[in-house]
Amino acid sequence: MEFIDTHTHIADEAFAGCEEEIIARAVDAGVGKMLQADIDSSERERMFALCDAHPGVLYPMLGLYPGSVTVNWRDEIDALTAWHADHEAVAVGEIGLDYHYGAETKEEQKEAFRIQLELASGWDLPVNIHLREATEDFLSIVEDCRHLHLRGNLHAFSGSAEMFRRLSRSGDWYVGIGGVLTFKNARLAREVLDIPLDRILLETDAPYLTPVPHRGERNESSYIPFIAAFLAQLKGVGTEEVARVTTDNARQLFGI
Repeated sequence: MEFIDTHTHIADEAFAGCEEEIIARAVDAGVGKMLQADIDSSERERMFALCDAHPGVLYPMLGLYPGSVTVNWRDEIDALTAWHADHEAVAVGEIGLDYHYGAETKEEQKEAFRIQLELASGWDLPVNIHLREATEDFLSIVEDCRHLHLRGNLHAFSGSAEMFRRLSRSGDWYVGIGGVLTFKNARLAREVLDIPLDRILLETDAPYLTPVPHRGERNESSYIPFIAAFLAQLKGVGTEEVARVTTDNARQLFGI
């Protein structure tokens, strides 16, 4: 079986000094490709260096995380454009809105988000979305941007199937399913039943959101098979089918 982790952070300081072990364990577990989410300029150079060292295995994204929308956010957006001129990325991400920790920057986040959606459209790249406690503003912006013909995925999806159906009317969208699916009494386990498998991607968000049976430990891409097996059980299909379909979905969306 072949898996793709569509959202991870191997450049995170949590993995400092053990990146090669993390990558090797993932490949041994069948996770042959791992997409690296960008946060801001603070770790971008290190992330791209890791991807350059592991071609065909690690793939970089390019984006400004909503939590990094601070006083110099316009400079960060300019930096994205400069990086794009000299580096290839598979998506603009992770971008979006987060009002849980960033309620005081709502307006700046919305402006930065719109600009990055326009960049993604102009660069012909999908978007990788971070969304927390800002669903209505997110949907409003995406619906207003139908003319951009967006495609992308909702990373760490925690919404409802109805919310996803509404979003799908405004572009070509997938959901990223990770460790939260395996948590006891997770609402997501019910909602995912009404989302077609051909709209689902697998992800870890490592080092965060570790799936059962490793919950409480540092997450890593080698745990993708646990998520796949749990999803397969919910959907009433084999893990091989989940691997095949979600891998095809990732290849289609990200062009890898």
